[in-house]
Amino acid sequence: MIDPLDAPALRMAWLNLQRNRLRTGLATLGIVIGVVAIAAIGITGTALQYGATQELGGLSNTVTVFPGDENEDNVITDQQVDSIERVATGAVVAPQRTETMAVASRSERRRVTVQAVSRPDALYDVAEGTVPSPMRSGALLNADIAAELGVELGQTVSIGGRSYRIIAILDEPGGFGQGVSVVIPLDDVDQDGYDQVTVVAADGEEAQRLAEEIPAELNEREEVVGTFTPADIQESVSGFFATLNAALLGVGSISLVVAGVSILNVMLMSVVERRAEIGVFRAVGIRRREVMRMIVAEAALLGVLGGAVGVALSTVIGWAVNGQLNGQPMLVFQPRNLEFLALGFGFAVLASTLSGIYPAWKASTANPVEVLRG
Repeated sequence: MIDPLDAPALRMAWLNLQRNRLRTGLATLGIVIGVVAIAAIGITGTALQYGATQELGGLSNTVTVFPGDENEDNVITDQQVDSIERVATGAVVAPQRTETMAVASRSERRRVTVQAVSRPDALYDVAEGTVPSPMRSGALLNADIAAELGVELGQTVSIGGRSYRIIAILDEPGGFGQGVSVVIPLDDVDQDGYDQVTVVAADGEEAQRLAEEIPAELNEREEVVGTFTPADIQESVSGFFATLNAALLGVGSISLVVAGVSILNVMLMSVVERRAEIGVFRAVGIRRREVMRMIVAEAALLGVLGGAVGVALSTVIGWAVNGQLNGQPMLVFQPRNLEFLALGFGFAVLASTLSGIYPAWKASTANPVEVLRG
C-alpha cells in the first residue's frame, strides 16, 4: 500500500510526525522496547547457548564407561576393558582409578581426589610442561592446587606418601581437566579393577555409536556397565535453548503488539485532530487513496524509526552480553543474531504499518463537506 518512491507522501508524513514530537517520541519508544525485547533477548539466548556449547564442545567425542546397576563389584575389570578396546577400534581407551590422598609440599598439605590414568595426554589439556604417553612416572597438578601448595613445574610433591616430580600443570577450568586436581600413573593406585573408562573417539558421531555399542557388547546378561557421552547433554542444551528462545521471542512479540496498539491510538488521535485539514485535502481534489497512503506512511515511519533505534540498542546490548559471557563481543554479528535483528526490525515495521491502516481508512472515508462544516 505504501510506495517507497512516493516522496510527497513520505515528506508529508514526516512533517506531520514532527508536529507533535512528544507524542511521536512516546509512540516510537513503544516500538523500541518491543524490538529490544525480541532482538536483545534472542541474542542473549544465543550467547548463553554458545557458551554452553563451547564448554561441552571439547568433550563431545568422549564416552565415559562406568559400572552398571547390576555390577556387584562396582568396578570395571581388565576383561571388560579388553572388550571395550575390541569395540572401540581406533579410539583411545583410558581406564581410570580414583582415590582420595594427601598431597603435600614442604610447607603445605592438602587432601584431594587423585586420578590415576595411563593415558592422560588423551584426556587432559596442559598449560605447562608435557605429558608422556603412556605416563609411568611424575604427576600432573592443576594450577589451583599447585598455587595452594606453593610448587611449580619440575618441583617435587608427596602424593600418598610417595614423591613425584611435577611434569605438567593442567589447563585452567574449561578444558577436559576441569575439576581434576592431581593425576598420577595408573598403576600407582593399588586396587582391583577400574572406577571408570574414558573412550576418546574421532568425533561426536563416533562417540554416539560407541556409547550404544559398548553396553550392547558387555551387557549380554546383566547391566554390568553404563555409558555417558557429553554429546547427549549438548543435544539437550541445544533443545532447551531453542525452546527458551521461542518462549522469550513470544514475550517480545507481545511487546510489539502492544506498541502497535499504541500507534493505532496515536494515529486515531492524529486523524481526529486533523479532520479539518483532511477535509480541505479532499475538497481540493486529493483522492481517498492518497489520504490513506499519507496516514499509513506516518505509521510506517514510526515503525522504521523505532525499529532502527531498537536494532542499534539491541546490537549494543548483544555486544556487551557476548563480551561478558563469552569474551567475544563480535559474536553479536553472527548470522543467527542478525536474523533476530532483522526479525525485530521487520516485525516493528509490519506492526506499525498494520496499525495505521484503520485510522487511514477512517480518514479517507470521511465526508469532506461534513468535516468542513465541523
